[in-house]
Order: sequence, then C-alpha cells, then structure tokens
Amino acid sequence: MLRIHFVDNRQGPVWLADEHFTLGADSRNNLVLDAPGVGAFHAELRQENRFYYLTDLGTPGGTYVNGEKIGEHYQIRSGDRVRLGTLELTIDDPARTGPKVANAPRWLLQVVEGENQGHKYHITGSMTFGRSVKCELCFSDPELSRRHAEFYLKGDNLEVKDLASANGIQVNRQKVIAAVLQPGDLVQLGNTRLLVIGPKVAVPEAVDEDATVFMRAADLPAAAAQPTPPRPATPNPLRTASASVSTPKPPASAASAKKSGSRLGLLLGGLVLVALAGVIAQRML
Repeated sequence: MLRIHFVDNRQGPVWLADEHFTLGADSRNNLVLDAPGVGAFHAELRQENRFYYLTDLGTPGGTYVNGEKIGEHYQIRSGDRVRLGTLELTIDDPARTGPKVANAPRWLLQVVEGENQGHKYHITGSMTFGRSVKCELCFSDPELSRRHAEFYLKGDNLEVKDLASANGIQVNRQKVIAAVLQPGDLVQLGNTRLLVIGPKVAVPEAVDEDATVFMRAADLPAAAAQPTPPRPATPNPLRTASASVSTPKPPASAASAKKSGSRLGLLLGGLVLVALAGVIAQRML
C-alpha cells in the first residue's frame, strides 16, 4: 500500500487505503488540501489490481508528477513526487522502501484477516491505526474508530496501546489497553487481524509495585559469651526423705517423771544402806 507524505510536513503521512481517493480543497474530498492553486476537486487516485493511477480533474493549474504535467490514468510508483498548485507531495511504499536502520530490529505487521489481507507494513517510530486518513495505517473497516490504536517502537520493543477506541484491542484474544508485542502475536482491531513479525526480543519482567518486598535486616554484633552459673545440686530424694523422718522427742512431762524416778531411787538406795549398816553394827556388839 502506498503512502502520501507532505514535503512541508504540515500533517502526518496518509495511506491510500481506498480504491478511489480524491484530493482537493473541497471538504468532501478524501484528502482535503488547503494551498494556493489547489482546485476544489483537483485530482483522483484509483487502485486497480494493486496498482495506483493518478488523474487530473481538469484544473487550471494542472497536476505534475516528477515535474511533468499529466492527464488521465498516470501510474504512480513509490518514490514519485506530485505537485498540485503550490503543494508538493511524495509517494512511498513502506513495505519496499522503508528506512533501514543498522542494528535495529525490523518489525512488520501482516494482515491475516480483513482489508488488504496479505499485505505487510513496516513499523517505524510511531504509527496510528484507524479509519481516519490522517492515520499512518488507514483502513476502512467500519468496526474501527477513527484513531483506534497506536503502534510504536520503544527501544528494541514494539508496543501497542488503545486510543480510547469503541471496540478496543485484543492481543492473542485477550483484551488489553496496552501491551508489549512479541513475534507471532495476533492483534485484533475491529474486523482486522494482524500478525506481528519481528526479532526475538527479551522483555523485562514487570515489577509489581504492590508486592511486598522483604529486606534483609542489619546484622547485629554477636553478644559476648556470659559464664554459665553453676547449677544447684539436685538433692537426693531418698536422703531428703530419710532426714525428714527423725526419732520423735519424748514429751517434757515424761522426761520430768524419769528424772524424779532417778532421785527417788537414789534416796531409797541410801536408806537401804543405812539400815544394813545398823544391822551389822548390832551384831558386832
């Protein structure tokens, strides 16, 4: 698919997605051009069997391709320079003449289902996708919003984001707001399905900002070794039991009676001795 660039960069590139495409100052044209010398309906482009033909619509100033004034059914090719009044346009085919950047990965989107099936589009920088002719990737799919999505390169990665479209974006049948694409991914936009073609790129794992992060605590100095106090000797239960069982002390009354009995015995013994001494003395007389 060819793409129109404005030499003065007054607006972004426009894709020639329709089979019949008109250019002029009137607001009913597919591409409205506000410049001196541009007629209301200045020229038209038609696509026939994947070729594009430019026709001047009888304007006073004429239509020029590469400095040559043209009439009807002039075939347009990538690299041509078109002038309408004072406005200059260039035509290119990104699939064939896309800029080659050394050591940069090449990312392509191939239409596998929908309008322009089989076509491949080389992604450079940032490219919008939708029904508007101001989109770099312009499709007439009625399920698309005017500015449906944006494909853009971020470093070596290709990413896509939804531009608040009515029907959204699906990547591998999962609805997304934004996504980092990988080769082989299928992107669904309205009735158009695109296959992502590109180099294998390592995608850094996203960090969950809400996840709990465990931090290593500061190492504390080891405490000085303290001397272990001697353990008290465990008493032998047998000895404790035997010590607790002692000979009961006699009651105080019994001890007094015993002491009185001893005195009485001594007294009686003395009386007996006196008696015996008396008996012995009488016999001797």
